[in-house]
Amino acid sequence: MNRRESLRIKRSGNRCLVVIILTVALIAGCGHGKAPLDRSQFFSGSSFTNELGMNFVRIPAGTFMMGSPPDEPGRDINELRHEVAIEKPFYLQTTEVTQELWIKVMGTKPFTFKHGGPKCPVDNVSWHDAVQFVQKLNSMEGTDRYRLPREAEWEYACRAGTSSPFSTGNCITTDQANFNGHKPYPECPEGILMDAPMAAGSFAPNPWGLYDMHGNVWEWCQDCDAGSTTVSTTDIAGPVSQEYRTRRGGSWHDDAAHLRSASRVRLYPEYKFRYGGFRVAADAAE
Repeated sequence: MNRRESLRIKRSGNRCLVVIILTVALIAGCGHGKAPLDRSQFFSGSSFTNELGMNFVRIPAGTFMMGSPPDEPGRDINELRHEVAIEKPFYLQTTEVTQELWIKVMGTKPFTFKHGGPKCPVDNVSWHDAVQFVQKLNSMEGTDRYRLPREAEWEYACRAGTSSPFSTGNCITTDQANFNGHKPYPECPEGILMDAPMAAGSFAPNPWGLYDMHGNVWEWCQDCDAGSTTVSTTDIAGPVSQEYRTRRGGSWHDDAAHLRSASRVRLYPEYKFRYGGFRVAADAAE
């Protein structure tokens, strides 16, 4: 082998070594092939998933009849029916906040059903706890868009364009939601009682892609209780109780009537209960 051929082989070997080094560096720099999330997609589009894996779906602006008609079985006096306009689109988390997500953000385990598994919704959290979760989430994500849903937004999203007692129609069964099936809605079939929360998203979603809006755990809303008007505090032209916050959706423990889209209960914001959790809303980008 002459000197020129020897040099050519050496240079070829060096080029191969450079290619190998660059390839390894690129793989290491990309987190073992996992591309970083595009944060510009947050709070825009038809849906988005944030850095913690929380899924959100865009809820369009629109007008609906909030509350229940006088002849709806199970109706309460605080469900005055009236028209409400949702003037701006917003995002709503597709599931309730889970135990594993709560641990990621808050680092605590307040829930009653620790045996339920990480995918079960968090429970035993007060309204103040839920607000603190949202504040920490905003801090972690470097934004101020996350919040609890307003009560009018919650019912609007729960109904998903329907006007019946449930987004499933005039009946709801334990094949469609987690509740006390031994206490069904009038003229609807009896079901089972799980006697505990189930993993978030165990049932089919409503027409707008939201899971467990009926049953599983009650969900805190942002608003102060507005009495019988059932509207967001921003729309109220009268006195509002600052003592209470509203919760929506019913739970695994409740009869079917409490799962109705219009059903609402007020509680002191510091109250914690094993039937209650929450889901997160977010303001859409302009």
